[in-house]
Amino acid sequence: MAVTDGAAAEESERAAQTYDTLEAAEADGPGPRRQLVSWNEYEGPYFTARLGGGFFLLTTTFLRTRRTCDSKEQMTLRPTGMVRDFRLLLKGKFPKLPRLSYTVGYMYDAAAKSWRFRQTGLMLDIPEFGGDLFVGRTKEGFSTNKAMVGYHGWVNERSAANDAFLPILADGVKWSGVGASGKFVYNLGWFKDTRSENESFNRNDKQFAARGVWLPLGGGQESPRLLHLALEYRYGESDDGTFRFRSKPESFPAQSYAIDTGIFAAKHQNMYGVESYYRDGPWVFGMEYYFNKVSAPASGDPLLHGGEVFAAWLLTGETRPYYARAALFQAVSPARTVFEGGPGAWELVLRYSYADLDEGSIRGGRFRRITPMVNWHLSDNVRLEFVYGFGVLDRFGLQGNTQFFQTRLQLQM
Repeated sequence: MAVTDGAAAEESERAAQTYDTLEAAEADGPGPRRQLVSWNEYEGPYFTARLGGGFFLLTTTFLRTRRTCDSKEQMTLRPTGMVRDFRLLLKGKFPKLPRLSYTVGYMYDAAAKSWRFRQTGLMLDIPEFGGDLFVGRTKEGFSTNKAMVGYHGWVNERSAANDAFLPILADGVKWSGVGASGKFVYNLGWFKDTRSENESFNRNDKQFAARGVWLPLGGGQESPRLLHLALEYRYGESDDGTFRFRSKPESFPAQSYAIDTGIFAAKHQNMYGVESYYRDGPWVFGMEYYFNKVSAPASGDPLLHGGEVFAAWLLTGETRPYYARAALFQAVSPARTVFEGGPGAWELVLRYSYADLDEGSIRGGRFRRITPMVNWHLSDNVRLEFVYGFGVLDRFGLQGNTQFFQTRLQLQM
């Protein structure tokens, strides 16, 4: 089933609005095209405000046979369901200061069982230099997958390597710019843990992150074809003289971490990343890989690495939007939603991920997983995910296999 001409024209117009001024809440991309409610906006003489939010619920079941009983000695896994994310977002502008915008994010952290501030800060548009300056709590900008809004990704969880190496947020200053007539997009960020020492995402005392993206075709143009090539670098000082890299088996409700270096003495880390995405209409192919060189003389200065490769196909013919101003993919917008009597948008995804945390005296384990799944985008605001995963963990001198059966209900306003 193909996208209707009207929907395609609307999507092309949306894609063409590429290099406009960013707003603070849009540092990761604009929100849903179709609005769920109309009572949540205010426009006054001194400030504007729009209230948004999101919620998603997860369920997970694990299957391990006698032949894979070693995995039971490596990880504790029990079937469970939980609210993973519940957040409120307030964003707006200051009419008398048209270059300035703000965002406030407040989220229930299921792991910590408490409310925490998430993306919160001010953004200043500086068109004379072709960019915008964000001050506050935001994404560092290393890894397109990490920088994307968690509600917009292809797969229900980021790869194990991504979560092990990269914090979800940081406090500091980030510059986002565009050059070469929109063919080059970049960001530079400097962050410090002055106000985030006790946050779960804190990994470093201070860090610097940079990403450069080349868009040789597509991007802000109306063509459904897009090629995104990126290189990135990250320097981070250890958190009070130590590091710990760990990740769950791409299942947030899991009771155990799959890979875990434990706490070890270290000075700093130098991370390098490479990524490539290609979109051709309803198809998207992508890969990201990271190399994490850690300065830890007592542990042999380990090189830890990992990444992912995936393919996604929208059976119903939509093209996944790309926000070239920030070089990020956006959420799928169905041509005809279920609530309009249509089928919504159906998406098939296949991903392979790998993480290697074994080097020198560091024995954090190796984890690889293949994940076929189905995304049903009922509308711009409602999404269901049906996930199967087969994971292999090499750790503690054992090799264990685990099958994962996961679902996710996602609501967004």
